[in-house]
Amino acid sequence: MNLIIQAVHDISAAHLDRLVSLSLASRIEQVGSHAYRLCGAKPHDGVPMFCYEHQLDYGFVRPSLHLADFGLVVMDMDSTLISIECIDEIADMQGLKSQVSAITEEAMRGEIDFAESLRRRVALLEGLEEGALQRVYDERLQLNPGAELMLAELKKRGIKTLLVSGGFTFFTQRLQARLGLDFAHANTLEIIDGKLTGQVLGDILDAQAKANWLNHVRTELNLHPEQVIAMGDGANDLKMMAQAGASIAYHAKPIVRSQASFAFNFVGLNGLVNLLA
Repeated sequence: MNLIIQAVHDISAAHLDRLVSLSLASRIEQVGSHAYRLCGAKPHDGVPMFCYEHQLDYGFVRPSLHLADFGLVVMDMDSTLISIECIDEIADMQGLKSQVSAITEEAMRGEIDFAESLRRRVALLEGLEEGALQRVYDERLQLNPGAELMLAELKKRGIKTLLVSGGFTFFTQRLQARLGLDFAHANTLEIIDGKLTGQVLGDILDAQAKANWLNHVRTELNLHPEQVIAMGDGANDLKMMAQAGASIAYHAKPIVRSQASFAFNFVGLNGLVNLLA
């Protein structure tokens, strides 16, 4: 296997030497400014602990596996493509951020059903002016580090992108247009007379719906499951991640890290490019 090591900082020669010793790698190749490939490596129980202790991200990757082998990357939005949970920031406009954030955390840890959690959270937003959504987009929404680098590389290689979110179309539609994403799906907030009603229109896009959209778009593109990468951070991403050939837990909850193919705990989204270089 190739052991890919990357970080947001310089990686010392001593740390690389220690990982070579643990994995019995035969040689080291630099694949990015803070990323290295340790060739001929063997998995070792000491690698995860050493990497986490020194804020390094790692992945054991088959030498034959490269980004060019994939045709679709599916991304969650909140806390994955972007740095915020949009509903928490909307709630802040009502002075209810702490209440809504607590429910969000329960859902992302998998402690309560996502659809139930969304209904409870959206109900708290009843009466909020529609303009608050635009304020969140303009003032608070930021892409996570490395997002634009990753998307540029995917586009250059002809890899399609799907943004699928348990959040809201108000944000996914704007991000799709801004970033040139190929597909985007999310929930729709009901707005009457310029105010949120506290309701979601139609069926809630939950964990199963995320998986369904991944498979729908994959089929439309005539791809096999192993040609799909799925990225997420919360428990409601697990079903879609299970449908992909490779899954990335991005700065994710423990339940997601434990089930993903790879985990990025420190690096940005461009870590995907280094991982499969």
